[in-house]
Amino acid sequence: MSISADPPASSPAQVQEARDYQYYKKILAGRALPLAYVDLDLLDQNIQAVAERAHGKRIRVASKSVRSVWVLKHIMAADPCFQGIMCFTAREAVYLASQGFDDLLLGYPSWHEQDIAAVAAAIKAGTHITLMIDSVAHITRIEQVASQHGVPIPVCLDLDMALHLPGLHVGVWRSSLRTPEQIRPVLESIAASQHVLLDGIMGYEAQVAGLGDNYPKSAVKNALVRYLKGRSIREAAARRSTAISLIEGYQLSPLRFVNGGGTGSVHTTREEEAVTEITVGSGFYAPALFDNYRDFRYQPAAGFAIEIVRRPTPTIYTCLGGGYIASGTVGRDRLPQPYLPVGARLEPLEGAGEVQTPIHYTGPENLQPGDPILLRHSKAGELCERFNSLLLISHGTIVDEVTTYRGDGQCFL
Repeated sequence: MSISADPPASSPAQVQEARDYQYYKKILAGRALPLAYVDLDLLDQNIQAVAERAHGKRIRVASKSVRSVWVLKHIMAADPCFQGIMCFTAREAVYLASQGFDDLLLGYPSWHEQDIAAVAAAIKAGTHITLMIDSVAHITRIEQVASQHGVPIPVCLDLDMALHLPGLHVGVWRSSLRTPEQIRPVLESIAASQHVLLDGIMGYEAQVAGLGDNYPKSAVKNALVRYLKGRSIREAAARRSTAISLIEGYQLSPLRFVNGGGTGSVHTTREEEAVTEITVGSGFYAPALFDNYRDFRYQPAAGFAIEIVRRPTPTIYTCLGGGYIASGTVGRDRLPQPYLPVGARLEPLEGAGEVQTPIHYTGPENLQPGDPILLRHSKAGELCERFNSLLLISHGTIVDEVTTYRGDGQCFL
């Protein structure tokens, strides 16, 4: 399989020229801080870039990386390639169904009876929701609830796409299904069920899609990551192909979709002929973790601003709040990153704090109490869990303010 990388989007320098500190400071003047924002101009550039990189494949939008109904609708309306949403909980899927969304795929299994029952009710009302499974126990549980509600429930078979090497596991611990011997009992259970239908399969090659390979001053690490990515790409394609061939041997309905990949693997996952859709989420907001990929660079469309409230030294500006830490392994890359003014940086021994964040700055901007410091979250949608709304910025002004899930009174995880 031949893989060709896409040319990177605009360089950071070009972005800085168009969107410098004074640009945002003027827009945010008089607004109470902290606040979160989405730059619509940059968001639309990212949406277009994702659509172009898909090369004809459908894109399923990962809601966990967006977490705003308005933004989800904006993305879905932008191009015909955006079809369907990957949700992260059953309650979220039911909520999005109530907001008019359809073709909702759960990215993770659901177990609680009330959650599965709520999905069954939404399906009966006309929404297409697909549950994620990777075990006979999942099938048994879904069949039990579905039979009580008298409604068939579509399911998606989740394949393990981690790279298993001697003494080394590269990827994420998701599915238990990797080999035909592991997959067969699940397919047999589906075939024997009265209310469970196989709708599609997915495999998330996290070590390709979610792992940067172009970190500064890390040549050896970058080379190792690229090697592991190349090997993972080949193995992922082989596992998907094997699973599809296996499924064809059972008396099951034709697969409606074959899902794969993520923001960091669009240009490789799209090369698999069997894949019909690619999941993308982080590419729309482009958080800081996605600055370190060799093959692409999206625009920093989302961020947050915190307010300088004191100045303990001539070069340290202490801001109120800011401790919006990303999930995952504990490390510096999970901290929010100062974005503007250029040259601002966190205090290494204090980081981003619950109630205060000291910022080192020695550049040309004349910073004063009340001025904003702009930061970018390490991950994408998690920022929305901290704010009730997102200010929408376009062409030098605030054009609207829209709610996040939190602003809608929703909290799913």
